[in-house]
Amino acid sequence: LTRNINAVINVGQYVLARSFPKTSRKFLRKLNQAMLPEGYDVDVHFKPKYEPWDQRLCVVPDGDLFTALADRYEKDNPGADVQFNFAGSSSLVEQLTQGAKADVFASADANNMTKAAKAGLLAGTPVNFASNTLVIVTPPGNPKQVNNFGDLARPGLNVVVCARQVPCGTAARKVEKIAGVELKPVSEETSVTDVLNKVTSGQADAGLVYETDARSAGDKVSKVDIPQAASAVNIYPIGVLKSSADAAAAQRFVDLVTSDTGRQTLAQFGFAKP
Repeated sequence: LTRNINAVINVGQYVLARSFPKTSRKFLRKLNQAMLPEGYDVDVHFKPKYEPWDQRLCVVPDGDLFTALADRYEKDNPGADVQFNFAGSSSLVEQLTQGAKADVFASADANNMTKAAKAGLLAGTPVNFASNTLVIVTPPGNPKQVNNFGDLARPGLNVVVCARQVPCGTAARKVEKIAGVELKPVSEETSVTDVLNKVTSGQADAGLVYETDARSAGDKVSKVDIPQAASAVNIYPIGVLKSSADAAAAQRFVDLVTSDTGRQTLAQFGFAKP
């Protein structure tokens, strides 16, 4: 029986799958790029190539990024099958503490990794592998002329941010304090992808997302940098979980993410060094 590495990718739309061969991952990339309408949750199940050894969870911050790394891992480890499950990162930490099992956990901020460590979920010390910074996104052409963070507090401007318990929401509150600006968002979303969707669908005049999200949106948005966000950078740690049925295989995946090859792939998707 070929050993599987199981993973959960946070693309913000709570897409669930037990086992994803490469063709299925390509489908999910297209699904992510399509950016489902607000309020839609998708539950997708695929028949695995091998009988799954258990239900596993592993949270990582970017679907396309980790799909690329998974392809490299499978190439370097013949017979390996990296499986993904898609959901929001903060909720997955809760699932892990409630008994859900996984091989590797990669958090979009240090806070969620700390929660996992305090719960006794980690097999060792996590390693920081990337960082991400908040930016402002607007509809193409920036029609409301949002030129800096302070402009987000203008009356009549529909601004969307992440909820406080979400890593991007925590970073947004830090920037507010640093800039001395109090935002009054019309909506607080449970994932950064939902914030991006609000802007690209025309439901918001501006939103706070990560640099990587703005890059992935391409010409669907205009980007405004936030100098104050340099003091509120989110660091992404990764580590092997005690629940892994093959700690050595899980560690090889972590080693790939933190290797020179991994860092080159991270840079291609807009992630900075930790």
